[in-house]
Amino acid sequence: MSLIGVYAFEQRALLEVLLVSVGAGLLGTWIVLRGLAFYTHAVAAAAFPGLVLAAGLSFPPMAGALGTGAVVAAGVGGLSTRRRARYDVATALALVGALVVGVVLASNVFHSGAQVDSLLFGSLFALTDTDLVLGAVASILALAGTLALGPRWLAVGFDASGARAVGVRSKAPDLVLLALVGFASVATLAAVGALLATALLVVPAATARLWTNRLLPWQCLSVVLVALEGLAGVWLAVRTNAPPGATVAALGGGVFLLSVFANEILSRNGRENA
Repeated sequence: MSLIGVYAFEQRALLEVLLVSVGAGLLGTWIVLRGLAFYTHAVAAAAFPGLVLAAGLSFPPMAGALGTGAVVAAGVGGLSTRRRARYDVATALALVGALVVGVVLASNVFHSGAQVDSLLFGSLFALTDTDLVLGAVASILALAGTLALGPRWLAVGFDASGARAVGVRSKAPDLVLLALVGFASVATLAAVGALLATALLVVPAATARLWTNRLLPWQCLSVVLVALEGLAGVWLAVRTNAPPGATVAALGGGVFLLSVFANEILSRNGRENA
């Protein structure tokens, strides 16, 4: 243990949470605003074939996950640029294709091991320096993208037809958003795993949305929620010997449900007093 009474692996987990909180919080608002929650879950879950390849060919698992995530993001972006294709349809097609490839590789070519399982369900207490770097890079890119393209993402998110009418016609900003969400989804694999990525990227932003209608407070509150829920989840996991990724996800879900109930009570009281 360190001088402040916190285990070294716990310190790294806490640092990882703080590093990814900015990116997860900022991108989470755009994910909720643009209806990309399914895509976010899919691009993380579709890392499965990349993880199988990494385990079978003995190269870094995050490299495989990043490669698969890039393919899925490019596939969804390419399909959704067609006139009749929507993000949800393109995402479903890409996700099914990735899972089919992953199952074939795992069953007929390689045998997935504990390394794959840890990235599917998270491994906050076994982080590497690469995991920390990826978390920091994801946050830096999310901040840069928000500052540079946020107004365009906002315009399309609130009124896509109106945005096109005033000249926001390029698909490039949307493709950048898909790429950033895909990268952040893969970067959070080490924290909560492919199957629980939405616990950091979607749930805190959805919770914050219940308390504010303004973008900047929404983004700030989302970042704070990611950090606080992650820190509290790590602390609880160490003291209760529980899986850290699942603990963070459960805590985030609990905060969301409490927020829903609290908002309902406040709304009901407001209507009664009106």
